[in-house]
Amino acid sequence: QVQLVESGGGLVQAGGSLRISCAASGRTFSNYGMGWFRQAPGKEREFVARITWSGASTIYADSVKGRFTISRDNAKNTLYLQMNRLKPEDTAVYYCAARTIAYGDYDIWGQGTQVTVSS
Repeated sequence: QVQLVESGGGLVQAGGSLRISCAASGRTFSNYGMGWFRQAPGKEREFVARITWSGASTIYADSVKGRFTISRDNAKNTLYLQMNRLKPEDTAVYYCAARTIAYGDYDIWGQGTQVTVSS
């Protein structure tokens, strides 16, 4: 079973950049589609971006399109989210998730990493 651990969150000023990572244990990381989600205080968790098992295809939420880039390194069992031109409204706990069954729900989740963008 894959376990996911996020890292790299922190405090950044508006307009700045941050890269968060998600390290996966286990040998099957490269088989899974992966995604990033976020949850701001008092709000529902929302989709941010996703990437196919090979990295060939990505999809982004409109709110982050053109500013965030999702990528993965299957040799390192790691998922990344590069966040540029950050805005205060990007402040949230960011979670990575794995979809172990093609076209299924995201069924393995990390514990989250806090990203705070100051104005």
